[in-house]
Amino acid sequence: MPLEFSSKYNDQHAIQYFDKHQDGIWRKLSNWRDHQIASAALRAAGNPLEVLDVPCGTGRFWDVLMEHPDRKVYACDYSQSMINTGLMKRDINITKRIKTLNGSAFDLPVPDQSVDNIFCIRFIHHLGQSEDRLKLLREFQRVTRDSVIISMWVDGNIKAATRQALEKRRPQRAYQNRFVIPAKTIEAEFSQAGFEIVEQIDFLKYYHMWRTYVLRKTK
Repeated sequence: MPLEFSSKYNDQHAIQYFDKHQDGIWRKLSNWRDHQIASAALRAAGNPLEVLDVPCGTGRFWDVLMEHPDRKVYACDYSQSMINTGLMKRDINITKRIKTLNGSAFDLPVPDQSVDNIFCIRFIHHLGQSEDRLKLLREFQRVTRDSVIISMWVDGNIKAATRQALEKRRPQRAYQNRFVIPAKTIEAEFSQAGFEIVEQIDFLKYYHMWRTYVLRKTK
């Protein structure tokens, strides 16, 4: 199920995507906080030994995922250009331990219950329709044996209120690819897809939209 923006991730865009998280002090601080949250989420998930990073992009979190010496990491993305850029630009000591897969997050090219954990950062906020989010979550439920780590924009904070006000003032657009998801809505969808919440970690509570959930399978 390719999304409308999926085709933009060619070689040139993949390199731009890799570089942007090191562009300036604020992006570097944001990247540091994202890594801190990822480490905490992995601990809350019980330090899983087999993790599928999807969509992996250019491997921004591979260094965190590989901190556990016995962990096996599989990295999957719809864009082979993103994967190739990550393999080319990341530390060889990290990339040599990662097995990559080319495929859609909605139809993962792996069998049922393949990994202990699915690590899905900065993706589901692109899905404005509940049916699309549920399709993704049910695919994750099929593939993981135990847990999922997933991040998104949620409401109930200053940044979300500001963005929602901005969206109301904007002219109606034919296409939108970033959405603030009400926390009650996504949490109900987690339950509907067969997960319970183990932990939630806010980027900056009451201020920032980003929230990371640690989920565990209930069925």
